[in-house]
Amino acid sequence: MLPDGEKSVMVYFNTPDQAKKALEQMKNEFEVIEAKVDRFDGYPGDGANPDNPITGDIPSLGSLTLGGNFNRDSGILAAASTSASGLSSGGPGNRVTGTDILLTAIVHEKDRQRAMDIAYECGALK
Repeated sequence: MLPDGEKSVMVYFNTPDQAKKALEQMKNEFEVIEAKVDRFDGYPGDGANPDNPITGDIPSLGSLTLGGNFNRDSGILAAASTSASGLSSGGPGNRVTGTDILLTAIVHEKDRQRAMDIAYECGALK
């Protein structure tokens, strides 16, 4: 729970630059108590990123291409994703696109509506 007088703002963006721009504008206009910009997806962990995939210990295709931490069974299931197989298309770089950037900020209650307005002006999902 937040202390009295503080409100959370959670908004989703398509790019980290949009979220960072919104956060910067918020900080220029009022006090932002705490904030963080995160990229999220449906897979746990940072995954394997071997220097040499030919000789590296790679638990699954999903670990290599999706950056997730999988056991053997979940790695097999994740490898069926279009993102893991490389068969997705349409986005820049032939990547799956979507709204996967989350800006979370704690602001004073009086500033919450302005924070939301700034986020929408910078391209946040409505």
